[in-house]
This record gives sequence, structure tokens and C-alpha cells, in this order.
Amino acid sequence: MANIEDFDRLDIRTGTVVDAQPFPEARKPAIKLWVDCGGAIGVKRSSAQITEHYRLDQLIGRQVLCVVNFPPRQIGPFLSEVLTLGVPDEDGAVVLLKPDFKVPDGGRMF
Repeated sequence: MANIEDFDRLDIRTGTVVDAQPFPEARKPAIKLWVDCGGAIGVKRSSAQITEHYRLDQLIGRQVLCVVNFPPRQIGPFLSEVLTLGVPDEDGAVVLLKPDFKVPDGGRMF
């Protein structure tokens, strides 16, 4: 069972999508994201399987939540540096998690 110390080790931050591009090389349909996680963290790349609910032009400017302290993960030719968080809808398609209100990029979830 996880405890609060396990949760505290996760560094989950807010960020704003500044670029979104198709990822045709991915094994499962995905979109390449560039997320500005603020100040010291900066812009990080992420591969997200969000093609069911989102178009590229809908993603720019959207705030998301990202785990920023996992090691980078090579996904085909793309290096994903952060894990963009989402939950599945009733059909299993990913819906992005986001704050209800605009908050500063880089804000840590607690």
C-alpha cells in the first residue's frame, strides 16, 4: 500500500501546452506535446495518447498537469520528458487533467 511519503516523492506541476504536433511514428495514436512547466523547469516534451478527444489546435494554451520527476522515456524517435496526466473516459479514451482556474505554470500540486 502506498503512503503519504510515496505521494510526496511525485513532483506534479502545472504547465501550458505551447506546441502540439502529430506523432505518426507512435505505435498507438498519440500527439507530441511541448509543455511550459514554468521557471526552473522550462519547456518539456511529452507524448500523449489523447487523439480521441483533442485536435492539435485545441491543445495550444491549455493548462495540464505533469509529473516532472520521472526519468525521460524514449518513445520511438521522440524523447518524452514529462508524463502528462489524464484519466480514461467510459470508452477508455484519455481525458486530460487540468486546473479549474488559470494558475501559474510550474505550480506544484499538493
